[in-house]
Amino acid sequence: MSVEKQMVASKKAHGWGAQFLQLVAIVLAVFLAKGAIAEPFYVPSGSMEPTLLIGDALLASKYPYGYGTASLPIQINLPETGRVFGETPKLGDVVVFRWPGDRSQAWVKRVVGLPGDRIQMREGQLFINDHAATLKADGIGEAEDDNGGGEPAYRYIETLPNGVSHAIFKLRDNGRLDNTPEVTVPAGHLFVMGDNRDNSADSRVPVRDGGVGMLPIDNLVGRADAVVGSWDLGIRSHPIWTWLSGFRPARFFTAVH
Repeated sequence: MSVEKQMVASKKAHGWGAQFLQLVAIVLAVFLAKGAIAEPFYVPSGSMEPTLLIGDALLASKYPYGYGTASLPIQINLPETGRVFGETPKLGDVVVFRWPGDRSQAWVKRVVGLPGDRIQMREGQLFINDHAATLKADGIGEAEDDNGGGEPAYRYIETLPNGVSHAIFKLRDNGRLDNTPEVTVPAGHLFVMGDNRDNSADSRVPVRDGGVGMLPIDNLVGRADAVVGSWDLGIRSHPIWTWLSGFRPARFFTAVH
């Protein structure tokens, strides 16, 4: 092989090596960003309506609660060693977490009980340490089901004892989870609920029955801070050329309250 050909081959090999290193650097940067800063998640159910809709794409910030194995962008079986820079969520935070029944699944709910709090539902109203979360009627909304259908829902503005307000849906006056015994949240755990109160398997439902039960803080992934995109899944039953109309531009890059 001539010297000229050797130089060309060397340049090609060097170019491929540089491109490979750039690709590795990009992958590592994305992995670190997803692991340390924020990670996107998709809302598949209506349990958090009206705050979150089916088809919303969330961005969960990881730094507010510190980091643990649940924070990793890929789920691998590692021994749980607690959280680094761990912080306890505030009442009213919307959190993304690994479901205790199957840590490969990411769920989203609202924190309504912190360690040591006493939580109870009385006739559909939330009580925290024997203090009622106030409810103010806010008209009628429509709750979407997982198949794209909908039904009327009473909309309320709920205000927690710490002053945080958010909207909730009530589908019926006497739902199966509207009256519960008082429970005390254990140390290292949270009590979480969906804003669609009659359609949410949350801390009112044990893990063995498909709910969350008392959520270990170590299962937290991050805080749901923003909706970065949204697409109405009900449009899938329509002709494909109409699917673009399923995007909800008004929800793009909006804060989660």
